[in-house]
Formats: sequence, C-alpha cells, structure tokens
Amino acid sequence: MPDNRPLRKLAVRVGGGPLLTPRDVRPQQDGFEVQAVLNPAAARVGDEIVLLMRVAERPRSDVDPPPGARTLDLSGPDPKVVPMRPGYRKEDVVPIAFVDPDSESLRYVPVYLPRDLPGLDTSDPRGITFVHPKLHTSETFLTQISHLRCARSRDGEHFTVDDRPAIWPSTDLEEYGCEDARATAIDGTWYIAYTAVSRVGITPHLATTRDFVHFEKQGAALGPDNKNVVLFPFRRDGEYTALTRPMPSSFDHVLGIWIAFPDSDLPWGGRRPLVLPRGGFWDERHTGAGTVPIRCDAGWLVIYHGADADLRYAMGAALLDGDDPTRVLARSDEPILEPETSYERSGLFANVVYGTGHVALDERRIRLYYGAADSVIAAADFVVQEIVDSLRACDETFGQLQKPRA
Repeated sequence: MPDNRPLRKLAVRVGGGPLLTPRDVRPQQDGFEVQAVLNPAAARVGDEIVLLMRVAERPRSDVDPPPGARTLDLSGPDPKVVPMRPGYRKEDVVPIAFVDPDSESLRYVPVYLPRDLPGLDTSDPRGITFVHPKLHTSETFLTQISHLRCARSRDGEHFTVDDRPAIWPSTDLEEYGCEDARATAIDGTWYIAYTAVSRVGITPHLATTRDFVHFEKQGAALGPDNKNVVLFPFRRDGEYTALTRPMPSSFDHVLGIWIAFPDSDLPWGGRRPLVLPRGGFWDERHTGAGTVPIRCDAGWLVIYHGADADLRYAMGAALLDGDDPTRVLARSDEPILEPETSYERSGLFANVVYGTGHVALDERRIRLYYGAADSVIAAADFVVQEIVDSLRACDETFGQLQKPRA
C-alpha cells in the first residue's frame, strides 16, 4: 500500500485552462454539433506541434426534431430507422448519431429516441442503453460519433484546427467511430494507432503518414476487444513492440496493460501482462497505456492512465528495462497528474485526466497533452527525471510495487 509521504507536485499545467474546446472545432456533418474534443496524439513535425485529436459530434440537442425526423423501432431484435411521430420537442428526446441505412457509403443521420421509452437508460451522456422489456436483451447506442482531426501550433499552446477530418470512419469496423490516437515515429514514418468501434467490437487500427497531411489506413492491427495500443519508437529485427490493453469478458475482468513483442517461436509474437491494476491504489480498477514510451537514461518511461474504484482517472508512470521492456523496474504509487481543476473535475465524464500524447520541450522536459473530463484538451509540463525519481521499485510480477521497508 502507498505510504503517507507528501508528494511533490510534478505537473505544471499550461495556459491556465483548456487549450482546445468544442467551440474551437467546426462540425463535419450538417445538423450536428461538436460535443467534445479529447485524447490527442502529439507530434513535432517541422516547426509545428500537431495534435491528432478525437472530435466527438452528435446531432444538435438545442433544437426541436425537424419535420421528417426519424426514430428507431426497437420492438424487434434489430433496430430499424422509421419516421418519428410529430409533436416531440427537444426536451422530450435523446438525439443519437446512427448509420444511414439508405447510403452506400458510411454516413450518419440524426435519430431521436423518446426519453420516456420503457427500457431506456440515459444516465451516461456519451451513450444510451436500451433493455428490451420482452426479449431481455440490451443494446448500447452512442450519442456521438468520433473522428480524428489535426490541430496545429507553433508554440504548443495556441492551436489552429483543420476544417476537415484527418481520419474518418469508412469501414464496417469503424461504423461507430475512430477514437484516441497515438503517434509513433519510426524511420521517418509516423504510425498512428487508433481505436475503431463497431457492432463487432473494439478494434485497434493503424494508419501511416509522413507529414500529417496525407494519411493511409492500414486496417485492423488486432482483433476485438482491445484498445490503448501504443507502438514503441523502434523496430527489433524488423518487428514491432507495442503496449496493448485487452478487454476480456471472462472471470474477474482484469483490464490492464500488456506488452506485445517479437518472438520468433510464436507466429504473431509474444504477449504478456505488464502493468496490471492494483487493489487499494489509484489504479485499482484498470490501467491503459498513455503516450509513446520515452527513452531515458534509466530505461523506458511509460506514462499511463489508471482508474480507481470510483472511475476517477489519473496519470502515473512505469519504468521498463531499457534492454528488455517486458521487465517493469519501478512504478508510481501516487499519480503524477490527477483531476484537480474545474475543467478536469466537471464535464461530459467527470474526474478524468487522460494523456495520450507528448512532445519533448528540450532534453529534460516534456509536454503531456491530455483529455480533461472527456470534454476538452489541456496540457501539463514535466521534468522527465523528476518522474523517474518519484517511482518506487517493483518486483517482476506484473509491475507490483515492492512493500515499503519498515
């Protein structure tokens, strides 16, 4: 268990508030509004810092359903888009983004579900769940659809947002959106690992770019359900090493960071748990990889997110062996960044800091870009050595902390 020593503040927040908010981003689809900007990859490209951020759009919630509005018939096992009875006002319905059944390409249309529909759970603003009263089945519908879009800055603090998406849902595996990118540079190419969501499951995808202007999708990197994939910035014998987060539905549902690494004796390489949740700590519910691992004198520094029993998300770090990143040497017993400001504690999903990108400011310091309360993007600066010095040594069993000496 963690001791009671006071923790020196490691994070210096940048800009006095969020750097990017929904007001800074133009919606891609007519009749939609930007609900959130969050969880950006970060890259230094020439003299610019580029954030590849997740943009979450939903049908406008501030207007009444228009004439000809549509809803879903949920009486059977599969939802069907049907005309909506006139007379509903905006306060009577929940607008959701739904794949247009009449379009040959992947596009979305607003549909409106009555709030008083039996079996409808609207407690989570990011999605709603419908429990069929007769079939006793449940289905979740996202209120928002996400894509990835670039924001560009000369100083790393003031950003200009592109008008068009960089990566937009275009395949069946992406039908519910593209989310939470990480960007790793290897031999002049940026590898973008992002999460694709569909009725099939949650699937890690890859795209590549050399300039953050032109992007080429490479397809699914792993099967469902898996997310938080982050590539290390090297190849060993031509093969990649990555952090992943499997999302099992079996037994006690341990949700933590694994590592995937080259292994010539196995056809798809090796896999093993690396940084798992710890009972009684700030990361007791689940852990997931955050930014691209940072090579420092002590080894590989991995900044990751953890959630506690109350689903409060904070950021911590783990130190991996420089020659063998499957070995955890040390780990945070307290967060290095946690929800403290109003924009981190209140929003679409309260009490969340979720870092997914960093850039080096100089040889000593990094700037971490993170989503706050699933609503806005903020940043904090760190001294790398101060993070390393704050860690406590681990044994080699899935990154468990050594017990404090008496």
